[in-house]
Amino acid sequence: MSTSGTADARVVSFDVSSEALQVDDDSAALATASVVLASHRAVEIGLWEAGPGDDVDIETDEFFLVLSGAGRVEFADSSSIELRPGVLVCLLAGDRTRWHITERLRKLYLA
Repeated sequence: MSTSGTADARVVSFDVSSEALQVDDDSAALATASVVLASHRAVEIGLWEAGPGDDVDIETDEFFLVLSGAGRVEFADSSSIELRPGVLVCLLAGDRTRWHITERLRKLYLA
């Protein structure tokens, strides 16, 4: 008995690196683009691209995995995280951040 139809229905994306994103104008300074891939209960799963450039933000609760690109996110307490492929980050609602993106960054997020 084949279950490939059921399994295929569970795939959110067969290749997140080639998913098309739409310009979202959330940050003109970073030329951001995004796409919502799915949502489950109260969690949104999507892709976001930005940069290069600098901008500030006030965050919502989010986990993200950097897929490509490079940069740094700085927090109000002067700590920072270097962003590169493979880095998994947790942002908390209310975090005040400054984004310094040196190479167009693509992330997979859950928020």
